[in-house]
Amino acid sequence: MTIAVGDDLPNTDLLKIGENGPEAVSVDSLTKGRKVVIFGVPGAFTPTCHSAHVPSFNRTKAQFAAKGVDDIICVSGNDPFVMKAWAEATGADAAGLLMLSDAAGEFGRALGLGFDAAPAGLYNRMQRFALYAEDGVVKVFHPEAGPGTCELSGGEAMLAAI
Repeated sequence: MTIAVGDDLPNTDLLKIGENGPEAVSVDSLTKGRKVVIFGVPGAFTPTCHSAHVPSFNRTKAQFAAKGVDDIICVSGNDPFVMKAWAEATGADAAGLLMLSDAAGEFGRALGLGFDAAPAGLYNRMQRFALYAEDGVVKVFHPEAGPGTCELSGGEAMLAAI
């Protein structure tokens, strides 16, 4: 079953690169008592994710902050080292986006958005989406209908919805 407005976010662990290498961070620690936007992408450095999705949130980061959003979090099935390199390559780190790994695919599956695309070499990935949550509860949810589109889940569309 796919996550919906009014649902609690699943408390899985995601990964980031810390001072001593990969570190687990719980979804609860990122969302409880906070306002966050989370957007999920099929893969770092893939065409739509790289040229449209991340840049849309880089452009709108300050506008989200003005609306009281504490963090914008990008999640992908890539490993945390790739996510760190992608954050640097896209300017997401400089923009203040948090780029996290769901390498095991637990978060994507818990959202009901997980998939594998073996012919493309993509495993433990998630469908493209964006959501807005307050205190861990989904308030706005924008899944994309197709894998190569970034219309409903882009930064501008999410900004307009909250």
